Formats: sequence, C-alpha cells, structure tokens
Amino acid sequence: MFPKQVFKAYDIRGLVEGELSDDLAYRIGRSYGKFLREQYQNLDGKSVVVGKDMRQSSPQFANEVIRGLNNQGFSVVDIGLATTPLFNFACCNYEEHLAGIMVTASHNPAQYNGFKMTLGDGTPVGRGNGMEKICDLAEKNEFTEIFKKGGINHKIVLEDYLVKIFSLVKPEEIKPLKIVLDAGNGMGKVSFVEVLKRLPVAVEYMYLEPDGTFPNHEANPLNISTLKNLQAKVKETGADFGFALDGDADRIGLVDEKGEVIDASFVGALAGLEVLRDSPGAHMLYDLRSSKIVRDVWEAKGAKTGMCSVGHALIKKLMKEQGVKFGSELSLHLYYEDMYGVESTDLSLLYFLRLISRTGKKMSEITAPLNKYSHSGEINFHTDKKAEILAKLREKYSDGKVVEMDGFYVEYPTWWFNVRVSNTEPVLRLNLEANTKEEMEERLVEVKKIIEE
Repeated sequence: MFPKQVFKAYDIRGLVEGELSDDLAYRIGRSYGKFLREQYQNLDGKSVVVGKDMRQSSPQFANEVIRGLNNQGFSVVDIGLATTPLFNFACCNYEEHLAGIMVTASHNPAQYNGFKMTLGDGTPVGRGNGMEKICDLAEKNEFTEIFKKGGINHKIVLEDYLVKIFSLVKPEEIKPLKIVLDAGNGMGKVSFVEVLKRLPVAVEYMYLEPDGTFPNHEANPLNISTLKNLQAKVKETGADFGFALDGDADRIGLVDEKGEVIDASFVGALAGLEVLRDSPGAHMLYDLRSSKIVRDVWEAKGAKTGMCSVGHALIKKLMKEQGVKFGSELSLHLYYEDMYGVESTDLSLLYFLRLISRTGKKMSEITAPLNKYSHSGEINFHTDKKAEILAKLREKYSDGKVVEMDGFYVEYPTWWFNVRVSNTEPVLRLNLEANTKEEMEERLVEVKKIIEE
C-alpha cells in the first residue's frame, strides 16, 4: 500500500519502519523534479539543494532523493548536514538555486523521518501548493521521460549565512554574557558554534553532538518537560539565560536566569520588539493561539499587527503577500522577512543577546511585564465529531467578536478562545485566555463541557 498518510499539510513525515523507504525517497525526488519542471519555464543553470539532518536513515534517504532529482535531469547542490534555517538560506540566497529538499523529521522522535520542500523564494511546498501533485506523482510512479542525468556539487553555505545574520545584528552590539545552549543532539552544532565563536559570550553547551537516536531527551522545546536539564544547568552556572533547539534547529525554547521557562508567546513578543527597533512601524503577524500580550506590546511600540492562521506554510505565504516584516507562531517558530520570510534561530539568539546587552536587565525582569493575562495552554481533544462541535460553539458564542479563521475564534472584552482542527493530528485543539486566572478557569470549564458533550 502506498503511504499517502505521510504527505502532510506542510511536509512529508512518517515512521522509518513501515511508512518510509528508499524507494519512496527516490520517488519523492523524481516527483519533486517533475513538479518543478512544470512550475518553471527557464531551468538553464538552475539546480536543486539537498540537505539532511543527523537521523540514522537520513544519509540513505538523501542519496535516493538526489538520485531521483538527477534522473529527472536536475543537478543537485548537496549541502550535507544542515539545520533547516541553513537549508532554507541555501535555497533562497543564490539565484542559481531553484528549490530544495531537506531530509528531516524536525522535532519528531528517533523512529521518524521526513522531507521538507522549499522553493527558491522561501515558499514551502504544502497542501494547496504542490503537495497533492507530488503525492499523486509518487504514487503513480510513471516516470517515462528520459533526461540527461544531472550532476552533484558539494557546497558549504555557512560562511555566507553568517555574513547575512551579522549584517542584521552586529557582534559589537553584544556585551559579555553567559548562556547555556541545549542542542538536544540535533543539528545545532552546525551553525551555532560558529555564531557564538564570534561573540564575547561564554557558552555552556549541552547535548551538542548530533545523534539521531536522541539519547538524552526528545529534541522538542515546545514540550517543556524536555527543558528540565537546561533549567537546572542555567541555575547551576549562573547563566543569563538558556536556549534550546529542536532536532532540525528551526524552533527555540527560552529559560530565564532563574531557570523558569519563558512562555512561547513571550518569546515571539520579545523577538518582535527587537525587529521593531530596526524597522519602526513594521507590519507583524502573530498566530491566533498567541496571548493578547503579543499584540499589545507590538502596537504600543508602533507596529501594524495582524492575526493569522496556524502553520508555517500559511504564515510564510501571507508574509510575502502582505509585506510582513516578522511573524511569530506559538509553536516557537519565528519568521523574518530579512531572512527571506523563513526561520533563523541563529538570528533569534542574536536578538535575545542584543536585548539583554542593550537593556542591562535580567531576562526575568524583561518578561515580567508580559505576564498580564492567564492562558490555558493548548488542550487536545480526540474526536470524530469535529464539525458538529465547531457548529455548537458557533451557535453558543455568536454574540462575541467572531473571526472565521482556522476553526472558530471568538473574542470578548475580558477573554477569548480558539478551537481548530489540527493539520498534523486527528484532534481538535483549544486555546483560551482571560484577563484573570479565575475567569480563565471558569471559561475553560464552560467551553470544555460543550466539546466533551
């Protein structure tokens, strides 16, 4: 059976045993090549970037993707082991690079792998933007065209990447600080060691060596239980803050100097404020699960703000269409127009270092004013009655300020909630926030009762 289920909304991802295979990787390479040939007319001198993470199956899957692209007539630029931000930069920064495929399963556990596809302008290939076509081509496996086989070139792009991020935040803007960086045995070592070498920053590294078995903890900072060792190390060493990465290093987690995990909304809010210092009045997006404090603090500093749906493919598309300078997602993905509208965790780190250097404040002092509202966190409900539940919520809460975006969103003067269908799992996701903890808990009981009934 062809594993259609691995073709997700934003990428291709599945179990190495039972869902993915060398044959599928080859078909994906050929299918992507065919898709690109149909999308673009002038392919002279154009090549496709291929990168990979440290998972045990990644080298062989990358080889098969390259073989598929070569047989579809494309030359490949193999950048080797890479973070997803570095891979995206390789796709976007060079005119001769048409697009790329990154072999990675991001923050998923060791038994998974996958493929992220990015076009040369940073646009991800996802549902509604080529994913269905690539799935169909891979399933049919009818590649009868014969092309002159493409070649393979190996390219190191890190130095150009460093030049780019240090053009946005200068090393001289950073004061002597101390941080702890938890790479989670993912891809962080590829770029972060070189970034931090250039700064007056003392670094305590944790789990720096890439290891696709993730021997220490799941590389997923959104799961705050994975940050326990980082929290302890920050307190033990007296660091200014702790910084955690996921497997492919495209999302971040922050811990303050007291060892407290910084709320995901606050992470985006602070990064956005640093962007605003360089681009006053910028247009900025936050996803509809985020705390109202994000909108509050950005607008107080003169930003034009907008709410958007969840998912990097949707946000990146909207950023390009609307000329958005920065986008924050509650999943700890941060998007920068100055980095082609994609994530750069290295740049995020520079902004946080600059923030502390500039203000002279401790991280806990900087985040304290943001702790204004009470947020439920994301709560999942497994159900096969998603449409009926959303209809009941619309009926019950039609008197509020309703936004028909990504499920059902409604806002009242002192509270709001959103219920949406997950793009990656068979669940409904609820986020709710109120001005006080008491009202948050009361409203949460109220909304959960409707869903659970």
